[in-house]
Amino acid sequence: MKSLIDGYHRFREEGYGELAERLRALAEEQHPTKLLITCSDSRVLPDRIVSALPGDLFVIRNAGNIVPPIDECRNGDGGTLEYAVSVLKVRHIIVCGHSNCGAIKAMMHPEELEGLPMVRGWLAHAGLDTTPTRPEGARSLMRLSADELHAEELAEIDRLVERNVLTQLDHLRTHPYVAARLKRDELHLHGWVFDIPEGRIRAYDRGSGEFVEL
Repeated sequence: MKSLIDGYHRFREEGYGELAERLRALAEEQHPTKLLITCSDSRVLPDRIVSALPGDLFVIRNAGNIVPPIDECRNGDGGTLEYAVSVLKVRHIIVCGHSNCGAIKAMMHPEELEGLPMVRGWLAHAGLDTTPTRPEGARSLMRLSADELHAEELAEIDRLVERNVLTQLDHLRTHPYVAARLKRDELHLHGWVFDIPEGRIRAYDRGSGEFVEL
């Protein structure tokens, strides 16, 4: 806790002055035009990676940056999404996954969720097929070294992180208030992946069907 308290005092002494005018202007209302849906992972700092200021971003964070489809969405994130789209009238929704995501790893190894029924239930909303895609099969995997196996799993995690982002974009389209504003071209959806060690963002390009550097 001491580091948080010290950080607060640094903010009051050094950071607040730069933001004071903006924060006072925002004191009565907010008008963000972007909703960012990202993971709760402590290594992902949504404001910092896009240099956002107070009032720029409306944010939803949860394990795995998941948006349940409308018929399964009965939680606080659903209410936050509805408010952002229907009341704040955001014009862009970004679903941002990240490299080496723990939620994706847990889906690949469901045995690690033993004793965590709420986590297991939540991750089921991802709707991902986490079956390994390596064509050579399990026997070939057994011949790999520990380092090669680690690299193999990281590549599989990256594939599923991207797939998960696209799945959540599909889920967003099932929400009627999202679909209505998409149809009127009042809302746009974006898929991103944040590479933690490189500090880079890859965005989904509909033309190529690939994630490319933003």
